[in-house]
Amino acid sequence: MSQHMDEIRSAIVSDNLSAVADLPVPDTYEGMVVRKEDVGMFDGLQTRDKDPRKSLRLQEVDTPELGPGEAIVAVMASAINYNTVWTSIFEPLSTFGFLERYGRSSPLARKHDRPYHVVGSDLAGVVLRVGPGVTKWAPGDEVVAHCLSVELEDAQGHDDTMMDPQQRIWGFETNFGGLAELALVKANQLMPRPLHLTWEEAACPGLVNCTAYRQLVSHHGAGMKQGDVVLIWGATGGLGSYATQYALNGGATPICVVSSPDKAQLCHDMGAEFVIDRKAEGYRFWKDGEQQPGEWKRLGTKIRELTGGDDVDIVFEHPGRETFGASVYVTKRGGTIATCASTSGFMHEYDNRYLWMTLKRIVGSHFANYKESWEANRLIAKGAIAPTLSRVYPLAETGQATYDVSRNLHQGKVGVLCLAPEEGLGVRDAPLRARHLDAINRFRGR
Repeated sequence: MSQHMDEIRSAIVSDNLSAVADLPVPDTYEGMVVRKEDVGMFDGLQTRDKDPRKSLRLQEVDTPELGPGEAIVAVMASAINYNTVWTSIFEPLSTFGFLERYGRSSPLARKHDRPYHVVGSDLAGVVLRVGPGVTKWAPGDEVVAHCLSVELEDAQGHDDTMMDPQQRIWGFETNFGGLAELALVKANQLMPRPLHLTWEEAACPGLVNCTAYRQLVSHHGAGMKQGDVVLIWGATGGLGSYATQYALNGGATPICVVSSPDKAQLCHDMGAEFVIDRKAEGYRFWKDGEQQPGEWKRLGTKIRELTGGDDVDIVFEHPGRETFGASVYVTKRGGTIATCASTSGFMHEYDNRYLWMTLKRIVGSHFANYKESWEANRLIAKGAIAPTLSRVYPLAETGQATYDVSRNLHQGKVGVLCLAPEEGLGVRDAPLRARHLDAINRFRGR
């Protein structure tokens, strides 16, 4: 760590945030990268055999030039999302194609086209500098960042920024992401940091919390209402753990699908009554490359047994290929399958008779706009939604953290300490934390 970076960290840890504006921004910083020269390193291997620990490297990189409407943030902590898994194994395609296209789009964006990609789509930290035109944020502000990078030059984006043809996911389709000592973001990605949380707790909700909010709660997604029955795949994972909380808080009935007794108990601890352990039940939706409709029906029967005869109003779908046929089948007449991510495969198959003849609808959902992200973060800040952090790694071990996520060896979110020297720092609102401590600690097994 450079002397300037150490001074920045010391000022933040000692809560001397007013000094941050007077400290120089280092010319370089350490970031977790994939390198363009390594794009072919996994050629010929099956997805399961591609190891993020081999491609993710901690590297000194140049601090990017700060442009209009941008901010440089000192990153205290970040977290792992599945998009970092995809970037690290160069699937479904190398993210250097995103950076090259972005770099060609304008002189300001040219800096994103580098022979390395600094990854990461979450952060909690402190603003170091803001570019011309930024008035809402200033050096010393404690912030988290949502991951929607948008230019807002097209009319399509002004009703819903997710519809902007130039929207990109920061740290995945842009460079200078959050798994680093510094990060470059658009100022309209910033939101106030929840002050009852530690740095690592505050960093982990970002992408998944906002995604779950739009996909399940927003009118742009499933528009969940009180009384809805919601099937949630991977209900203790990065996305599902937030969907479960939103269902419970919103007066819906979650049916949580998990893969172990420990995860089932965690759902019960969150307040969910109905839980399906898919491994214990032995569901096999695919066999020898063919879908098994009998297994869809068995799942539907199980759901009705749990609910007293009710079918599912909404399916919170993110595994994709493995589960999509079952999701379409078990949804009630006129119900909604809200889908994103597709972590088990993008090429979905389902029996269209169970969609068209029963008037169901499939809704695609991708992250969230600034308003939705702000509302989701506000619920975190009020303690209404709890962070779902299960484990924390140092920045140098990001490869192992990403491997854990790729192999589903985690629950909730996996955090990463960047400038924060240890866990547990950064709590400013101790009374609010005390009121919600049980929920905060639930995923840590404390």
